[in-house]
Amino acid sequence: MSLADLTRNAFQSGISPVKWVKLCKLYVSKHLSGDRPEDVGAAISNSVLVMFRAYPADPTLQEYLKTAIRDGLLPLHVFVTSFLQAARSPELHNGSTLDALCRVVLECHYSTGMPPVGSVVPYAESAINILGTIQDALALLRTAHTLPISSSHRLPASASELVILLISSVTDITQVSTAQAMVHFADANDMLQSFRLSPDVRHVLENFVLSLSLVIGDDAKAAREAQMLHAFQLELSKDILGPSSETDIVTCSLMLHHFLFHRARQFGSGDGPRAVAILVRTLRATSWTPPVFYTQLFQAAVTCLSQSMTVGPDSRSASLWRAFIIARLPRLLVLFEAAVESDGTIETDWRSAMQIALHSLFQRMDILSQCEHPNFHMGALESANEETDASRSFSRDFLWQLATLGLVEQSVATQIDSSFTIESPSRLLAEIQDTGLDVETFLETKLSSDASQDDTVTFLERVRQDPLIHAAFGEVVLKRFRSLTFTLELEGLSPLARMLYLHHESLDLISLHVPISELVLHALTFLEDYDCETVGDPQTAVSLLGDVVLFLQATLARFHINPNTLSAKDRVLQLDYLQSSATVYQAHQLKHEDATAFTAWFKALFDSSSEGIADTIFRSTPPKTLLRLAPTLFSHAISSYLDQKIDKDVLFNGVSYFVGPLLNWTLVGVIKALVMEIQHRGPSVHIHLEVLQTLLVSSTCPKPVLSLCGASILRLLGDTKNKHLHQNGVFDAPTIRKLALQALSIPNENGQASLSLGPQIAWMDQPRQAIRDALSMARSGKAPALDVDRCLLVTTPSKFLHLFWSELSTATSLGAMEVCRRLATFALAMPRLSGTPPLLPIFLHVVLPSLISSIDHQPASEQSVNIELLVSIISSSLTSALHLEVALHKVCGEQRPVLGQLSSGMARRLASDLRRKGSPTAGVIAHRLSSSASFVANFPTFIAELQQ
Repeated sequence: MSLADLTRNAFQSGISPVKWVKLCKLYVSKHLSGDRPEDVGAAISNSVLVMFRAYPADPTLQEYLKTAIRDGLLPLHVFVTSFLQAARSPELHNGSTLDALCRVVLECHYSTGMPPVGSVVPYAESAINILGTIQDALALLRTAHTLPISSSHRLPASASELVILLISSVTDITQVSTAQAMVHFADANDMLQSFRLSPDVRHVLENFVLSLSLVIGDDAKAAREAQMLHAFQLELSKDILGPSSETDIVTCSLMLHHFLFHRARQFGSGDGPRAVAILVRTLRATSWTPPVFYTQLFQAAVTCLSQSMTVGPDSRSASLWRAFIIARLPRLLVLFEAAVESDGTIETDWRSAMQIALHSLFQRMDILSQCEHPNFHMGALESANEETDASRSFSRDFLWQLATLGLVEQSVATQIDSSFTIESPSRLLAEIQDTGLDVETFLETKLSSDASQDDTVTFLERVRQDPLIHAAFGEVVLKRFRSLTFTLELEGLSPLARMLYLHHESLDLISLHVPISELVLHALTFLEDYDCETVGDPQTAVSLLGDVVLFLQATLARFHINPNTLSAKDRVLQLDYLQSSATVYQAHQLKHEDATAFTAWFKALFDSSSEGIADTIFRSTPPKTLLRLAPTLFSHAISSYLDQKIDKDVLFNGVSYFVGPLLNWTLVGVIKALVMEIQHRGPSVHIHLEVLQTLLVSSTCPKPVLSLCGASILRLLGDTKNKHLHQNGVFDAPTIRKLALQALSIPNENGQASLSLGPQIAWMDQPRQAIRDALSMARSGKAPALDVDRCLLVTTPSKFLHLFWSELSTATSLGAMEVCRRLATFALAMPRLSGTPPLLPIFLHVVLPSLISSIDHQPASEQSVNIELLVSIISSSLTSALHLEVALHKVCGEQRPVLGQLSSGMARRLASDLRRKGSPTAGVIAHRLSSSASFVANFPTFIAELQQ
């Protein structure tokens, strides 16, 4: 039995802190009597800290620590060191837990009445060791500012207080070497520049930085700053890049797939400045010349399109790729060239680079011909005798867009394609020119007119098929959202929102060009600010507001936008009522305004004496309140019917209000709540089924409601426990199933729908299969894709990274090291979505140590290959991270660590970990990295830490 076993068993058996300390002393006397008190204290501390992973912020575990510290069994300074080192692990990154552990330190310190020296740090401790502890404390402070803010803890304040105590314990800093001072100077300076710190800790850190700068000296400090500022100009040496770096569509393919997969999120296609920063990072990190960069980019792009055509030329994927390459990519390249030229590091003839890349692209007719499918432009409307541009081609549209934006000269375009002309190939653009209006004005007129549904569908289909109009269309829609929100013009916003949620293909195209989160923010602001109390016809207003609600719900789900809040200037807007609208509350759970609104609505809807819904009820109930209460109203109405408090006619009279446009926008939560209730109750749900069917089969049930509830309905009908649903004489299960399948665009052949569109893969095996598919495609010369964020929905970051390494190691043994390096660099150095942990720090500081230990025990032949792969991945990923930081600063003015930590800090800690590891593999990795001139130039902190 170890101390960890003793602590776990004691805690799970309910043993008191005092008795646990006695048991620990007994264990120490028998098994650890010859160990130093510091080692014993560290073992005891770690035995408790590890328990917090499974029991966050547990009060009993806190008492274990406090009792051991007060008893003297666990010296406070030992606990401080152990806690701060453990706090670097993502598994302990729970705000309440870290705050509780900080409070343990602070309370125990203040109870002694002693100064920091002799309490949180031991007497006669060297400044070098204290600075190491401060470095860990700053890492905790950084974590405190990156974890979600919560009212349940005060971690930023507690961590700040601990940092102040530790810095105040440094008495003599002159014994620190210049190299060490530079490392700590950079770390503290990063904190000051990256976060909004409290005045107290900011003041202490500023003085700390000043003291370190005096140790460094002016010359060394200036050299250090200049070196870090210009490090991105340096090229990686051949020993890191590998031999085939200029014949690589893998890097660009992964990047372009990311732009498209996550087009509505940060660093996606619609996020122009950050997408440009990724392009700049790719150019710098690969050290490609401009002609090579453009050549790889274009060949990767058309390869992605040609692969999507294998699904079908009219598939959503093929349409999106075509729209992205023709309409969005050239505009990103305009911004990209401006960004690269503005840094003034390299004189480049981008026109010549573009010319070379296009000549190379148009020689690849094997790929381009696959993008020129004869039916690519043939949509549903065109099959109904709509005129089409028979001569339109993908390559000519792409050339025209490049020439129009000034990326290539007309004469060069004519050399490449002899039939090229600067006259627009778009019939729609020609028609707009004939009206005498510019494109934006024409589109605004179309969007603001009271056109019929059929006319709107026809117009949107023409826009969809014409990529040359997409960018202007996206900008006009965003402009309309802004202006209508500012003026609170409901009659204008409602039809625009309805148009977008009914025609999601148009929303997909818009998402390539403008930030969808901004549309969501404007719509959310409108809902918050619109006041039904001041309108003449509140029932009409509520019905129109419903279109805005449905747009928000459909858009959030379609693009997987899932934060709890969005910020607009000085306002924080809540999203939870849109995403968790299926909650059913008990009457006693409703408070204040909700309780009043529930009573009024229930009486108006489900009372036999009701004469309808009075305008005063509509005026006094905000839409989000009604959305939140709708499932509860249905649940209580059905319960009242079952208890014979109301009859069936009264129940369905109330339900009828939700069938029409007045209240049908509240149905997402209602239907999901009904499905859960049916699943829970079993066979005795006849009235629930009847209500559910009434809502679903209604011709006025909104399209987004069916698509958002379709998966829940199919799960309900497909569950073998619910056979009674198909035997119910009232409930038409086949019709309901068909509606759900149609809403989700799932084929339904011969009345028998299959939810499987291919071989079934176990849920937990999907990440492995995704990695293998990407490796297979890359090795066969195709354009790979890897949706890392989707993989992380299935498994934890650490498990994914271990799995990722296993697959990379296997592929490398088959001769695919370059492919593995590129795939790993993408996975580790591409910013993750909000709510997904950054992978690079976890790989370097959590996963890498275990990989090194494993490699130590491998045969020599396997060792050499895996060490080479590790060195390649580490160097390439850190270098890519560095260039991303510089690009974000240059292009977006951002200095936040989008990969979790700054690259300099990760390199510094990596060196420290390798130095302390003391294993043969760690030594070889450290030697290989320190032997690379480019890596050393980019990360001087690595060498400084390694030489300590």
